[in-house]
Amino acid sequence: MTTRPQAAKRPAAPASAKPAATPAVRKTVRKVTALGLKRNADTGQFTDWYKMDFADKIHVIRSGVPAQRVGELSSVMDMPKEALMESLGLSRATVNRKVQRAQTLSPQESERVMGMQALIGQVQAMIDTENTPGFDAAKWLATWLAAPLPALGGATPASFMDTVEGQKYVGNLLEMAQSGAYA
Repeated sequence: MTTRPQAAKRPAAPASAKPAATPAVRKTVRKVTALGLKRNADTGQFTDWYKMDFADKIHVIRSGVPAQRVGELSSVMDMPKEALMESLGLSRATVNRKVQRAQTLSPQESERVMGMQALIGQVQAMIDTENTPGFDAAKWLATWLAAPLPALGGATPASFMDTVEGQKYVGNLLEMAQSGAYA
């Protein structure tokens, strides 16, 4: 297992720098953070996150998602937790400590986890247009992420998941694959 260099921590912005949440945003945060993922869960929850308004997404990310979400996501994707944490650039010790203490992930960690959920939602939204019953977007994505792609010079999409820009790039590859442009 390769270790990733840790980025320098930026000082946290003062609480007053964050915009106040509206009642609708607070309701969305409660809905998303209370949403526990289950192995055979309805994939609509991922599509909902993928289609959610950007301001609501930002508020959820800033609030932090429960650390247990990593294990739940791993289970839904049928992907080893260690492999998921490595692809997202998450420290196993940090995640395990936060799970034991029932803490939330940092905004940076939350953004990467929720980015993975958004990619599952993107795949599900793509499949929903094709009307393919029984398709498991989470498992398909886990398999696809682990496969080397010519479009990435033989690298795996999972190796790009540890940054937001990498996640955007992987999302663009999915869109291109759907349209038949390149993959």
